[in-house]
Amino acid sequence: MVPVMNAPETPSDPVAPAESERLAEAFRIFNLASEELAGTYKTLQAQVAQLTAELAAANGALRQQYMEKAALTERLTLLLDALPAGVVVFDAAGKVVEANPAAHVFGFIAGCSWADVEKERLVPAGLPGEYQAGERRVAVTVTPLDSSGGRIVLLHDVTEAHRLKTQVERNERLAAMGELAAQLAHQLRTPLAAALLYAGNLEIPELAEASRIGIAQKTVSRLKHLERLIQDMLLFARGEALGRETFAVAELVAELAHTFEPLAKTRGVDFSVAAAESESPLTGNRKALAGALTNLIENALQAVDAGKGKVVLALSRSATHWVFAVRDNGRGMAPDVVARLFQPFFTTRTDGTGLGLAIARGVARAHGGGIDVVSAPGAGTEFIMTISLGHEALATEEPCPK
Repeated sequence: MVPVMNAPETPSDPVAPAESERLAEAFRIFNLASEELAGTYKTLQAQVAQLTAELAAANGALRQQYMEKAALTERLTLLLDALPAGVVVFDAAGKVVEANPAAHVFGFIAGCSWADVEKERLVPAGLPGEYQAGERRVAVTVTPLDSSGGRIVLLHDVTEAHRLKTQVERNERLAAMGELAAQLAHQLRTPLAAALLYAGNLEIPELAEASRIGIAQKTVSRLKHLERLIQDMLLFARGEALGRETFAVAELVAELAHTFEPLAKTRGVDFSVAAAESESPLTGNRKALAGALTNLIENALQAVDAGKGKVVLALSRSATHWVFAVRDNGRGMAPDVVARLFQPFFTTRTDGTGLGLAIARGVARAHGGGIDVVSAPGAGTEFIMTISLGHEALATEEPCPK
């Protein structure tokens, strides 16, 4: 009997369950990831909705701000258009960026420069910062723009104000002339009487030649005093310096030094000049300014003692003014004398007319400044005369656009 051979048992495939487990794990991980993605998506949807709402609110606020700024711009534009004063905005290069209609009348349009308009339309007037535009008088005010380096220029029509001011000043001078006439008559009487007396002596036939010459010289001296008094009176009555020019301050200082250095040397007085800054130009009446400073220096030389006197002419410049200071180490003045210094015909000198300081102050005021005095008995005196720098032109060499 042949034994029946049983077939060997086929072992179970271990791969199938392992693969199933991996697939199940993969599906589980996929489901977890899907759930996480779904949660993240919902979160993103909520964030997008929130951002959308915030963006809408921001857009609404920006729209509101834009509308407010547009309304403000419109109001400012209407205001600038309605202003009777001219408003001009210059950039850092001195070019016109913007100008209102009132400024267009004077020739300020976009692209122009101050120098162009000043050359064609504006003529410098008698006072710093004022110009004549045909029959109209214009005051100019400059304000720097710190952020951009440009400037804003305001043009004020002061024609009527200037006319009224001129009329008031004229009336005041006329009123003062009545009072000054009596004082002038008194001032003229003494030198005139002396001149007549001396001239009468010249008629004496027996008068010696030497005495005749001396009397003639005294007569001429008194007549010159009368002439100087009348000239000072005319300058005082005029009220302001006439004519303006631009010149170097250094030239004026050098002229004064050249005049007074030898004079001070002959009197034994130490005269010096201290000019901290004198290279820039000055616009004004050179002759009148030189006369005013000459008067101050002459007073200082009269106030010091020979041999130990010191007089200093100092020059400096502030943001708005030239400053001329005349200092001496003389005997000084009492407060009551200082208070009367600028009164017409008041003088402490026997040969003075009493109008020099009044004229000097009038010259300083005509140039936008004034004169201050610091003095005390035994402590010397300092006269400080200021002259306005006036308007600095916004210069450029490029022409206006056609």
